[in-house]
Formats: sequence, structure tokens, C-alpha cells
Amino acid sequence: MLNGNIDFYYFSGTGNTHLVVKKMEETFLKEGVTTHVYKIDKSDPKDVNLDHVIGLGFPIAELSTYDFVWKFIKSLPTANGTKIFMVDTLGGFSGGIVGPLREIVKKKGYQPIGAQEIIMPPNIFYIQDENTNKEKVEKGLKKAEEYAYDILDGKSRWGRVPLISDAIYYTSIAALRLTHSDLNQKYFHLAVNKKKCNKCGQCVELCPINNIKMEEGKYPVNLRDCAYCLRCTSFCPKKAISAPFNYKSKTYRAVKAKELLKT
Repeated sequence: MLNGNIDFYYFSGTGNTHLVVKKMEETFLKEGVTTHVYKIDKSDPKDVNLDHVIGLGFPIAELSTYDFVWKFIKSLPTANGTKIFMVDTLGGFSGGIVGPLREIVKKKGYQPIGAQEIIMPPNIFYIQDENTNKEKVEKGLKKAEEYAYDILDGKSRWGRVPLISDAIYYTSIAALRLTHSDLNQKYFHLAVNKKKCNKCGQCVELCPINNIKMEEGKYPVNLRDCAYCLRCTSFCPKKAISAPFNYKSKTYRAVKAKELLKT
């Protein structure tokens, strides 16, 4: 049985990872393991308690994960055997996260004890129908619960496929840099439809990298350093923010905005 407290740091774009992390937290607590959940975009890696087991949860983006999530992970303090596990949510394929992340945390002195990738409904390109999404969420949460028990029982594993995963990781890093390039930000701009926007400012609160600002009495402005987590698009109550790469401008969200905005 896993001993000690668990501090679970996570980011969620549409709410998929939020649901998975909450299911795992529920399982840990049910088995008597003190668990605290923190948001990556609201946390300082310097404050991580190395006497606790560390959990990391995030969605897949560009075959690995978002720049700001990588920044948090790579800024974790040096450890001396602190146990760590990860879980990610994805719509299809990653390849550039499990192995490379394992090597990064090992070099920092952590003991990797588990990695799990969980298929959940995608929020980019083609959005599937409601019943299909519901089934995927149910299967995903069941897998999350099983994974939590494996961690507690010492059955979880964190493997690595050398060379292939490293190559995909570097491809992902290059793609992430392209994502933040001026050219990409210009032509794949998340624009606000002023006829639909009610100036509620929710998108400003939801943006994990403070890329959206709103001056008093005006419409939200994208500062063109977008990570494309699609929180603003998925949760806009008026569907006023469009993503240029979503089919027929359809969006997906797994929870209500207030769930992600809870402190």
C-alpha cells in the first residue's frame, strides 16, 4: 500500500483531465490516503512538497503537452527519491510524453511509479456526438479508478520506449514552438464575434497563461500567444470565440466552467 500524502498537480482544457484527476482523488481518499489537488496554472513548482507523493495530470497537445505544463514540470525542485506518477488524457495518439517525462523527472531525483494515458473525447477538429462522448468518459473514468488502485497497490508501471519516444518528443517541442510563432498566431487566431459576445469576461478567467485581456466596457482581446487549450472556445456561454480548426465550429466540454474556476 502506498504510504504518505499525495499532492496532485493538474491542468485541464475541456474538463477531461479534471474528471480523471477528481476520480483518482476520490479513490485515494476512499482508501484513506490524504490527497490534495492543485492547478498547475495556479501553482509555483518551488512550493512542491518533496515529502509527499507527487501526481501530474494534463491533456495531450502536439503529441506531448502544452508549453506551460512542460515549464512547470521542468521547474520542479530537485528531489531525493520522491515518488511521482503521471496521467494524461488524449483523443488519439501521443508518443512524445511518457518516456521523455520519465527521464526528465528521474534526472531530477524523483522515483517514477506510474504512467497512464486515458482516451477521452477530443476537443479539436471533429467533435463526436453526445452519446459517443458519454461512453468515452465513462470508460475513461473507470480506467482512472483502476489506475489509482494500481498506484496504491504498487502495481502501476512507468515504462519507456527509447529513441522512438525521444524522436516524437523533439518533434513535439518543434511543433509547440511553431504554435507560438507570430505567423501561426496570425493565421490561426481565435477571434471574438462581437455580435455574440456579452462581455462577461469568463474567457479572461479561464485562460491559463493570461493571454486574454479585457478593458472595462470593451470586448476581450487575444494577445496572440495562445496555447490553443481551447478553454475560451469550449466554455464561452455565447459561443462567441471560434477556433479555426474545429469542424463547423463545434466545441466540446466535459464540465461546466465553474468547475474549472473553483479555487
